[in-house]
Amino acid sequence: MREQKTIALVVLAVLLSLTVACAPVTDAGITGTIKTKLAADDRVRASEINVDTTNGVVTLTGNVDSQAAKDSALQVARSTSGVRDVKDMISVKVASGTGEAPDPNLTLGEHIDDAGITMRVKGRLLDDPLVKGMKIDVDTRDGVVFLTGTVPSDAERKQAIHLARTTEGVKDVQANLG
Repeated sequence: MREQKTIALVVLAVLLSLTVACAPVTDAGITGTIKTKLAADDRVRASEINVDTTNGVVTLTGNVDSQAAKDSALQVARSTSGVRDVKDMISVKVASGTGEAPDPNLTLGEHIDDAGITMRVKGRLLDDPLVKGMKIDVDTRDGVVFLTGTVPSDAERKQAIHLARTTEGVKDVQANLG
């Protein structure tokens, strides 16, 4: 199993180096390179981080489980060829109790409740005419809703927070909306 992972990482590294060597430095190329590097990084779950690049400025958004994962993602982006600047919009999930993860003793019902809250909040964001719900990531831990993303106005930011706070079952809202 370990040999397969090593071989896969070597192949990924070779493909990455060929991509970097052959591709012009475009926003799409930068985004693709960063996503590939994140997928190869054991400290980061690439699916938790969204990468957008405009004129060489990379914006990273999402919710990660640890500060180490956030730091690693930022380092990957900053070290990528063609990147002029990195905007950090990554939130580290923190439980209301001790530690950085929710209580592992949560019941199945509590896990389902968090998933239900996430679905209700996301649905309200998508249904609202002011809020661009597709640009906002929603995650829920122990009833605390984490909103991450980019919104074009303060009014949209306030509306997104209001919609989340007034959703049934929400205990608190942590917004990282730029």
